[in-house]
Amino acid sequence: MSEWKDFELRELTTKIGSGATPRGGQEAYKAEGISLIRSQNILDFSFSYSGLAFIDDEQADGLKNVIIEEDDILINITGDSVARVAKVPMNVLPARVNQHVAILRADKAKLHPDFLLYYLLNPVYKKHLLRIASDGATRNALTKSDLEELVIVAPENVCKQKEVANLLSIYDKKIALLRQQNQDLEELAQTLFKRWFVEFEFPNENGEPYKSSGGKMVESEIGEIPERWRVGEVSNHVSHSTKSINPNSQPDKEFYHYSIPAFDNGKYPVLELGNDILSNKYIVTEKSILVSKLNPSTSRIWTVFMPKPNAICSTEIQVFIPKPNRYAFAFGLFHYNGVKKEMAQRASGTSSSHQRVRPGDILNIECIVPTNETLKKFNDAIFDSLKKVEDNQEEIQTLTHLRDTLLPKLMSGEIRIT
Repeated sequence: MSEWKDFELRELTTKIGSGATPRGGQEAYKAEGISLIRSQNILDFSFSYSGLAFIDDEQADGLKNVIIEEDDILINITGDSVARVAKVPMNVLPARVNQHVAILRADKAKLHPDFLLYYLLNPVYKKHLLRIASDGATRNALTKSDLEELVIVAPENVCKQKEVANLLSIYDKKIALLRQQNQDLEELAQTLFKRWFVEFEFPNENGEPYKSSGGKMVESEIGEIPERWRVGEVSNHVSHSTKSINPNSQPDKEFYHYSIPAFDNGKYPVLELGNDILSNKYIVTEKSILVSKLNPSTSRIWTVFMPKPNAICSTEIQVFIPKPNRYAFAFGLFHYNGVKKEMAQRASGTSSSHQRVRPGDILNIECIVPTNETLKKFNDAIFDSLKKVEDNQEEIQTLTHLRDTLLPKLMSGEIRIT
């Protein structure tokens, strides 16, 4: 059995350092080029491509001291997302980091990168990182010296470190596969939505594409639409629910809590006791569509096919209930870029990062109202795919729970691999 020893992180790494934002800030970002990884891209256990920025070669040359390499571990070092950790994905390279993200590069002769990743993701160690980050500052931050002085307890034998990491990675690989399958299913649903309700190529009575097969089109205030369809509002397809509960009045009951942090950390509700929830929450029912009031256009939209018992959500989230045979259509509608852009335009607030949209502003967004027959056919066409997404989410949560239970025991040496 390999002996476990205490090391300072500086002893086990070849680089610890953060970058900077190119002069000009967001206005200087490019449509493509070299990736600039920011704190919003770093989620625990995963990397978010949402909002990934790009810089040109000249800007990247100014950040050549923070070139990211394969197997680098990235950690957020400032703000509310401090101590979030992820491994850099190969498909974002070449890349740099800004000043809110630090590179941790393992010396592979002494430390396996994945062991370091899981060590920092251990919930027990995460609390330690957050405590360090909150000491003596008005804003949460981890300094370079904080990171260098972190104590890591690890087997001296790197092969043993790899065995520990590989055991945990089995769960993460399965989770990644399920997430990719869900992404593929959701993209397929969105493609079909666009085909039917934007291009008007839904199947006619002969199974042929409606518009290109000569289906009759009529004029409307938004242009030509299929005969018997009309222009209406989002409220034709969903209603807004404000049913609420005070979980604190049922202190021993377990609630599945959807929140803004859950949106930003992989879209999973957190299991909490009513005693730990101090304010009223909205009730999440079957086939709910959850939309964040804050920055709703940035993928903060949830479709919940079959929620767990006692599912609730933050009052910073709006609950919409699809009308009969409209769940699939509502799924496509709320994820359609045209609707998300309209939400963003209707949002208001004191700053661009804190724009909120009201329920009424969403309900009166103009949209197509197809015939009930077409809506039912679309619902039948993709309902099974959306159900599969929900089933996969359930399996992901089970695997996540198993991994999170095993993680602290492996990282502390309580469970040893012989």
